[in-house]
Amino acid sequence: MKPNSKILIIAGSDSSGGAGIQADIKTITALGSYAMTAITAITSQNTTGVKSIIPISPKEISNQIEFTSKDIKPDAVKIGMLHSPRVIKAIISSLKKIKVSKIVLDPVMVAKGGTKLINEEAIKLIRKKLMQKVLLITPNIPEAEILSKIKIKSVEDMIFSANRLLNLGAKNILIKGGHLKSKKIFDVFASRKEIKIFKNTNIQTKNTHGTGCTLSSAIATYLSCGKLLKKSCELGIKYVNQAIRSKINYGKGHGPINHLNSIDINKKFR
Repeated sequence: MKPNSKILIIAGSDSSGGAGIQADIKTITALGSYAMTAITAITSQNTTGVKSIIPISPKEISNQIEFTSKDIKPDAVKIGMLHSPRVIKAIISSLKKIKVSKIVLDPVMVAKGGTKLINEEAIKLIRKKLMQKVLLITPNIPEAEILSKIKIKSVEDMIFSANRLLNLGAKNILIKGGHLKSKKIFDVFASRKEIKIFKNTNIQTKNTHGTGCTLSSAIATYLSCGKLLKKSCELGIKYVNQAIRSKINYGKGHGPINHLNSIDINKKFR
């Protein structure tokens, strides 16, 4: 089997393998495409928390993006955690040079406990500069609240927040509704043409580490293979839900999901 497409991932490394670059590579590979990377930070972490973070310099991040893309042109780009204003500026500059239109931004801003992971200057750059340069932004509810400055307590609030982001210059938004307390999960897709609400069962599990990374990478992969944006969001959500349902119980804290859910491994070893 040959890869269907090529995706460049710009994100941090998660040593536990559940999120970040590692989750992105697994997702893209499981969906039949080829993953390339530009690492923004190295973290020492496991399912119970993060021990340390070592940032990569903006210059070296730009080198990874531009040198890799010069040789192997990506069909799509997925962007994850960006830890400083200087990094965001460097990435904006590099994106202009590599000229890829299918870019998905997962604006990692808030830890599971609610703590902001980036400062106000970085948030302002995402809101006023980077958000306008990507095809899709995929915030969860706390991140959408920060970007839109709207408190979200309902699906109606999610739609209001998405419209605010459109007014700020975002092209398309997928707000992930996992933080709403409900038996169903509502994810809101918004463009300048339509609003679409994806409705799914809320799967009760603590093993959801890396779901945001996985979703954005899945969407980027489907986009790179020629799927339309709304359909890519629908398929990405389906892939993540299947990965959660597969229930692998690794670690003592918030464990990973099963990125191999789309592959029948047994067939490969008969």
